Amino acid sequence: MEPTQAEMNILANGKSHDLSSDIGVPMKTLPDEDQNGTQTVRFDDPEGGLENEGFLPSADGKKPIRFTDFEGKTSFGMSVFNLGNAIMGSGILGLAYAMANTGILLFLFLLTAVALLSAYSIHLLLKSSGIVGIRAYEQLGYRAFGTPGKMAAGIAITLQNIGAMSSYLYIVKSELPLVIQAFLKADPNSDLWYLNGNYLVIMVSASIILPLALMKQLGYLGYTSGFSLSCMVFFLSAVIYKKFQIPCPFEEFSTNSTAAHYSLNVSSHGHEYNNGLVHEDDDSHCSPRMFTMNSQTAYTVPILAFAFVCHPEVLPIYTELRNPTQRKMQKVSNISILVMYSMYFLAALFGYLTFYDNVEPELLHTYSRIDPYDTLILCVRVAVLTAVTLTVPIVLFPVRRAIQQMLFPTKSFNWLRHIAIALLLLTLINMLVIFAPNILGIFGIIGATSAPCLIFIFPAVFYIRIVPKDDEPMNSVPKILALCFAALGVSFMVMSLSFIIIDWTTGGGHAAGGH
Repeated sequence: MEPTQAEMNILANGKSHDLSSDIGVPMKTLPDEDQNGTQTVRFDDPEGGLENEGFLPSADGKKPIRFTDFEGKTSFGMSVFNLGNAIMGSGILGLAYAMANTGILLFLFLLTAVALLSAYSIHLLLKSSGIVGIRAYEQLGYRAFGTPGKMAAGIAITLQNIGAMSSYLYIVKSELPLVIQAFLKADPNSDLWYLNGNYLVIMVSASIILPLALMKQLGYLGYTSGFSLSCMVFFLSAVIYKKFQIPCPFEEFSTNSTAAHYSLNVSSHGHEYNNGLVHEDDDSHCSPRMFTMNSQTAYTVPILAFAFVCHPEVLPIYTELRNPTQRKMQKVSNISILVMYSMYFLAALFGYLTFYDNVEPELLHTYSRIDPYDTLILCVRVAVLTAVTLTVPIVLFPVRRAIQQMLFPTKSFNWLRHIAIALLLLTLINMLVIFAPNILGIFGIIGATSAPCLIFIFPAVFYIRIVPKDDEPMNSVPKILALCFAALGVSFMVMSLSFIIIDWTTGGGHAAGGH
């Protein structure tokens, strides 16, 4: 596997910081004209907001290589939609349960801390990218540690995003038949093909996900991302509305045979009920707690830590942003994180204030205990399924890019390869979802290892290696903060793996990692 010309011009030891030698011309603080006759500013721009489009010489030293092989055309708003959709995962359904096991104030503190840490992590990625002129996660790894760094980043992105896509399609496989069954009032024991989750997940993948995944640029998915986010806004609106419609204590839909199953499901996740049945006449369960600690509190920390996982998508979205600058992309990230932070907190708060200690790990299941045929909740299920389905193509793009960076680093864009990788990925993921019933447990471990690397460890160590020591010595505040950030990531990884191992050894079996 030959390195690209850009890679050959980059020293793997992280010590090459003389940008004047990189671009082959003296550094200027005045604007220069690029190939299109437009004005660009060199890296030593005092504002620090603009980046140089061409920063490395080509093989003949005559024509500068641009950041990307095409000009970014995605608008600011569409980029916010795409990144917000990448952040928004199905984990929002479990945040009310997390709040029930931490209390409102502790949950708010943890959620705020994770949002700020995620924004800081993206700042490290963007600053590293701006210094060396590389907008690919894998190439940042190469710039910092050579081929091992490039392969480590590529493998982590591939495993993390395949795990995320598999979990999304697993939701489609398990939830879509129930939604169709509820709408049609069909017999759950019938052998109708449209109630078979395996058939449905293949149909959804072929008819919706694949066409979207075949688009050349990620920016084209801005419209579907906006629709996906609107579905989650509908989910949030329904949760807020139901808070004022459902009394506490609530009355179970006792005639439904699944009610007992749901009650037992709650008891198996750490709540103390007698014989798995909720005593609805106990009003003590209808008062919010500001701060609480129990056996399940520790499990909420990884859930919150991974609530803002979007880092594999940040640099591809940055690449396709129109008139990209580090400051502009940081603003895209901050707005996306702020919007998701608000939606996360509101969904958790109103879900918790509806059911209090009776809330389940999957919020929509709790509503089903009251009325499994509630039209609004069924529509919400459809909206969540739509949002999850439309998120899969967004998550697939970084995986395909990572595979191309690892296997075909010197190859230019090719439609046949572009389509083939998407087909192979979706085929593999569908086979995992159909034939591996315990896939969520498997990818729980992957999520607990790859997610901390992508969020905490890699951005920090890449930053430490890439930023020249002459600019920021190792004892400088930014480098020390980055080192502490990497240590925090290692702690998260160890803690998450410990929770999963303890959960499996104690027979819980419900650990999940990732998005």
